[in-house]
Amino acid sequence: MKLEPNLCKVEDALNIIVGKWKPIILLHLLKEGTQRFSELQKHLPGITQRMLTKQLRELEDEEIITRKVYAQVPPKVEYTLSEYGQTLQPILEAMHEWGTKHNARKKKNSLSSSFE
Repeated sequence: MKLEPNLCKVEDALNIIVGKWKPIILLHLLKEGTQRFSELQKHLPGITQRMLTKQLRELEDEEIITRKVYAQVPPKVEYTLSEYGQTLQPILEAMHEWGTKHNARKKKNSLSSSFE
């Protein structure tokens, strides 16, 4: 594939999956499958209910996740990575791997510079 900087769609992709919470939400859904709102909230202790709702709605609008509402009291809502959303798995895994290596590199560089 030939990358054309003038036609770059990386920004479009990043606008969909980047944010403080979206990648973590997606990784939890990838790893653990379908999750209820409260389960996701427990995995993300620093997120507010309002922010989680916003992030989930944005992912749903992009058809990355699906939302299933059960007609019961109290209401039960489940979120699942859509078939389309599952195509992000190799991208998220690559980003995770790169981030792990980058952090190790930074740590190694900071240790070596502290001994100079």
